[in-house]
Amino acid sequence: MDGHAGGPVMTGTSSLAAPRSVAELADIVRDARAAVQRLRVVAGGTWSDAGTPASRIRADATPVSLRELRGVVAYVPGDLTLTVRAGTTLAELDAICAEHNQWCTLTPWGGNHGTVGATFATATNGPLARALGRPRDIALGLEFVDGLATTVRGGGRVVKNVAGFDLTRLLVGSFGALGVITEVTVRLRARPAVDRTWIVACEPGAAADIRRGAITPLAVEPLSAASAAALNAEVGALLVRFAGNAALVSAAERMLRALGSLTECEASAWSLVRETNAPVRSIEQDALALPLARRIKERFDPAAILNPGVLGESA
Repeated sequence: MDGHAGGPVMTGTSSLAAPRSVAELADIVRDARAAVQRLRVVAGGTWSDAGTPASRIRADATPVSLRELRGVVAYVPGDLTLTVRAGTTLAELDAICAEHNQWCTLTPWGGNHGTVGATFATATNGPLARALGRPRDIALGLEFVDGLATTVRGGGRVVKNVAGFDLTRLLVGSFGALGVITEVTVRLRARPAVDRTWIVACEPGAAADIRRGAITPLAVEPLSAASAAALNAEVGALLVRFAGNAALVSAAERMLRALGSLTECEASAWSLVRETNAPVRSIEQDALALPLARRIKERFDPAAILNPGVLGESA
């Protein structure tokens, strides 16, 4: 097929297209559908290790990189909303929000090397998900290119949803098998006045006590052997984070001291734990077993060219 301005000619599995616009991506999908050429959507590659759903994608699928689709589309600090392109890294997202003393609580397992698009495509949670929301809760809307090469918007920045689906919730966690996410609008929060983290050496079961306490923590995570070694802590100790005003966080500290000994540490400890404790988001190998799931796949990608195999479908 012909090359596009966004990348080299796609002549085999070793080639790589990197569209610089949504229109170029749609052209690539349209040509691939016409040629029954399967596509593998990639960005940072941080969710593609062996044993992950992405590792099931057919080997003959041609890679299409979203690395050039990055940056801010719209930012309204007063509304606490930000729209970014899918190839934007989580580190870049954090830096953008920090300029306005805001933050996006999208802090998934695996660290800040991954991209916004992949995080939502895989619905990867992180330590803050229990208290501040999962990717589906944080996403206000998104844009994607489906297997028909149609550019579709769902949720925020949209006139209406189509086909009777809540498109944002449908695409989040679909592993790129229904459409290629090109931009996401996220819900932001003001950064708390006080944000502190402690390592708590305590008895087994203390994590549940902390979560059920009178003051809700932002995160509570038992340390794995790798995380404990990196933080010079005991395996099984808890990394605990509280945020809010000074009085609230001081009260939380007193509550923790009643459970065990405390060692305060930098917020960067959470980045380390996200990298070393990273459980991989999974999806059933027979995800298309239900008739409804098959109908949805057929509606958005009838030629089955997007990330073929990731849902467990046969070759």
